Amino acid sequence: MEPQGGLGLDLVRIAEELDGRLEAADAALARQYPGVRPGRQPVHTVYVPADLFHADIVASYAEEALSTVKEHESLLLELLDGDEALLELVREKLGREPIEDLRIDFEDGYGPRPDEEEDRHVQSAAQGLRTAIADGTAPPGHGIRFKSFEAPTRRRGLRTLALFVEALTDGGPLPDGFVVTLPKVTSVDQVEALVQTALRVESALGLTEGALRFEIQIETPQSILGPDGTALVARMIHASGGRCTGLHYGTYDYSAFCGIAAAHQSLEHPVADHAKAVMQAAAAGTGVRLSDGSTNLLPVGSPEQVREGWSNHLRLVRRSLERGYYQGWDLHPAQLPTRFAATFAFYRGGSGAATARLRNYVERQASGVLDEPATARALADFLLRGLDCGALAAPEVEEAAGLDAAALASLAHRTTTKEG
Repeated sequence: MEPQGGLGLDLVRIAEELDGRLEAADAALARQYPGVRPGRQPVHTVYVPADLFHADIVASYAEEALSTVKEHESLLLELLDGDEALLELVREKLGREPIEDLRIDFEDGYGPRPDEEEDRHVQSAAQGLRTAIADGTAPPGHGIRFKSFEAPTRRRGLRTLALFVEALTDGGPLPDGFVVTLPKVTSVDQVEALVQTALRVESALGLTEGALRFEIQIETPQSILGPDGTALVARMIHASGGRCTGLHYGTYDYSAFCGIAAAHQSLEHPVADHAKAVMQAAAAGTGVRLSDGSTNLLPVGSPEQVREGWSNHLRLVRRSLERGYYQGWDLHPAQLPTRFAATFAFYRGGSGAATARLRNYVERQASGVLDEPATARALADFLLRGLDCGALAAPEVEEAAGLDAAALASLAHRTTTKEG
């Protein structure tokens, strides 16, 4: 072929050489950074101690949350700046889908128990979850948090994990949306150990290889910064063999390990922001989702205590959303109203500008904002998240943006397939 480019260079040959040189790097990039995980991400994970879990937990949480809203309606409306439409959306959500994701907790929320007692709760919780799934009342996402693979709790954690999966499947497949949480991770070796454990459990129970997925809970400084100065959380993701679906920040353990006084342990402390920024960079492009942690200031007790708890929760949820953490932990039914209120307000408040900018981008209309493809992806993803949780209605988004959900998913580089 004739030289190209006007410089006497054979650009075709150089391009072919570049393809050969970079082939392995291209393949590694595609394998290690596959992009956004398909489907819906829950806005929260509700943790319930295993001894308190039962098949009707979702209905009982809905009832308690709605009762709290009714008792303190004027207070909540005041905190929502008098937005009655938003309050009605919250009520509707609590009645329809009060829990999007649930973890039955055998770790800190459950505590150390005699083996016989924990075994009984493993069996009863697994049966309760099976019943809820069969009845269609289980949340879309569900699973367990078992004790860590640190030496003192390793054997108990392994036993709970294996027994629960065995009891839940009962000779059948793992249910859709099931995931387990590995807490207090301090080394890449623990993640690799869980991968091997999952393979053994799947083989013994006749499950499809890769069916058992897990989240990594980031609540130790060792998971953020290793002894060699590297961000071990990034290595943990890539050591999971594609099984890791999420990174969950652990507010109080991480803060305590960093020496933060109890009165100042918070989702907004600088040590928390640093850890979550590292998590965010490590997870970007991998398909691994992020979840913020919890606040233990509960909206219970006197009206003043409810006000303080709700006001704090509204602010912290909004703060997380603004920083790109679209999921967080809830520990009590009374936190559900403010979880959904803050989330709905975030998407509804930003939808007008997002739909206008997206329409201008797609239709190539001149405007005061020159958005790039990456920003268009973020705008589309923002609207999809609002649709997923119920903050936005499909007709209003389609009319304003000129795009339906399928077109938004294409722009956001993800599908609309449901996934836990």
